[in-house]
Amino acid sequence: MNPTNNLLQFEVCANSVESCLAAQEGGANRVELCASIPEGGTTPSYGEIMAAREVLNRTRLHVIIRPRGGDFTYSDLEMKRMLADIDLCRRAGVDGVVFGCLTAGGEIDMEKNAILKHQAGDMSVTFHRAFDRCSKPYEALECLVELGVDRVLTSGQQRTAEKGIRLLYELQKRAGNRLSVMAGCGVNERNIFKIYVETNIQEFHFSARESIPSPCSYMDKGVLMGTREYDEKYIEVTTARRVMHTIAALA
Repeated sequence: MNPTNNLLQFEVCANSVESCLAAQEGGANRVELCASIPEGGTTPSYGEIMAAREVLNRTRLHVIIRPRGGDFTYSDLEMKRMLADIDLCRRAGVDGVVFGCLTAGGEIDMEKNAILKHQAGDMSVTFHRAFDRCSKPYEALECLVELGVDRVLTSGQQRTAEKGIRLLYELQKRAGNRLSVMAGCGVNERNIFKIYVETNIQEFHFSARESIPSPCSYMDKGVLMGTREYDEKYIEVTTARRVMHTIAALA
């Protein structure tokens, strides 16, 4: 028996304007626009944000506010850049922002997150997978409720949301209607129904990307622009087909 709950929300982690368009075509409720996906996502460029805002007319646009990869303990200089990026997003008409600050000890940094949330104004606020680095997840959840964020994106502190089902269930039960718990990381058309049934979570975050061959006919194999793990002969992009199939798994 498949759920028919109108409250289900599907968010696509989009790495480009092209991925945003595919997410919209596939029926996603919103996108989280990110750069540097291999690093876990960083703030995209001004041009990317503005172009995405221009083409998204049915799907809401959220933007990650993360100045670098690595940990989530930020300096004052990094905070200054994050505040400026949030201000840019607000002026561009972005629907929501996604951020997360932790203390060095793995706790929610109440002061820094409150500053960022205030800067966001009326935009929707998602606390991202910095949550999965928190030392005490239940206490962290209560901190996020106190901060008044709209949702938390988490894999249940495991490598994938499917492996984190046990904690996801507990977080969903404890959160109630105080904030939304969104399952993300490794969510796809093959496991989304299982995650839904075993957690009762209503929001899902997935990339639905595929490898598309590069149109470049000449590429010097001896010169790499990045790490050896990244195959530069292909472009990773969200496809409408996979977005539709993933949503259909709960339709």
